[in-house]
Amino acid sequence: MDAFKANPQRYDSLMTYKKCGNCGLKLPLISLGLWHNFGGMDLLDNQKELIRTAFNAGITHFDLANNYGPPPGSAEKNFGRLLKSDLKNHRDECVISTKAGYGMWEGPYGDWGSRKYLISSLDQSLQRMNLDYVDIFYHHRPDPETPLEETMGALDQIVRSGKALYVGISNYSAELGLQAQKILKDLGTPSIIHQLRYNLLDRAAEARVLPELEKAGMGSIVFSPLAQGILSDRYLKCIPANSRASKVNFPDLNKTFIEDRLPLINQLNALANKRSQSLAQMALAWCLRRPEVTSVLIGASSAEQLKANIDSLNNLSFSEDCLQSIDKLLSQEAH
Repeated sequence: MDAFKANPQRYDSLMTYKKCGNCGLKLPLISLGLWHNFGGMDLLDNQKELIRTAFNAGITHFDLANNYGPPPGSAEKNFGRLLKSDLKNHRDECVISTKAGYGMWEGPYGDWGSRKYLISSLDQSLQRMNLDYVDIFYHHRPDPETPLEETMGALDQIVRSGKALYVGISNYSAELGLQAQKILKDLGTPSIIHQLRYNLLDRAAEARVLPELEKAGMGSIVFSPLAQGILSDRYLKCIPANSRASKVNFPDLNKTFIEDRLPLINQLNALANKRSQSLAQMALAWCLRRPEVTSVLIGASSAEQLKANIDSLNNLSFSEDCLQSIDKLLSQEAH
């Protein structure tokens, strides 16, 4: 590919930016997640095109984790290469986040939430990306065996050491998230953001987590807003042979799970068509309707798919009738 030249109109595009709770950091409404398609087995040229397309559309936030790949660590390595080749002159325009909390290396110190694991993991992440600091460092999931004070103390230490500008939590319950926030506030390094699962097929966060975030002054960023692609046109008729759902058997991504929801997905698609949107575009807009949601994290396998999802920003408003229709469909599914 030719040398990268950033679009001079990238901040005059559809993208807008929203504060993370009470803090001064703003995130784009749509952020790019590197969970899939950035591993060691994926084409670097396609990764480069995705990063360029995102940045030129005003996406400034790139979300990683230590174990993203496969193999684990390869997404950070590849992103580090792209950062050096394409975005080296734009580092201060980027918000780069990474996480630790899932299994990363053998032995008792490569998983969960001990101070040793979190600090060691971030040191490794910085080395892989060739960075001095990340903008946001998350604890990826709660650790039932490590005192919360130790885990949050490690996050505080990481900020004070200059290795991260901000910290956040991911996959925490409402109660545990509030406890974590209290500890961090007392230490002087509040959590600015909670990364959580939320989509049309999983509304659990509405019960307590999202409302409590606002009270605590935290923003939120939604992962799996498209339910790993189920809320797209990919599965409207069947499960394609080359799809991820045909290759895995996760509780929320498998043949039976999708087939049981095909009537609902098609009805939601019909509502999206009335809004002149694709199902994926409506699903993203639906997540962003919540005032507590700062940004949605999307993955993409192609620049065209990424552009189509960014186009969801053309229509973020919902009529009351449309929201009631969606609620009715979802409540029928729940019963």
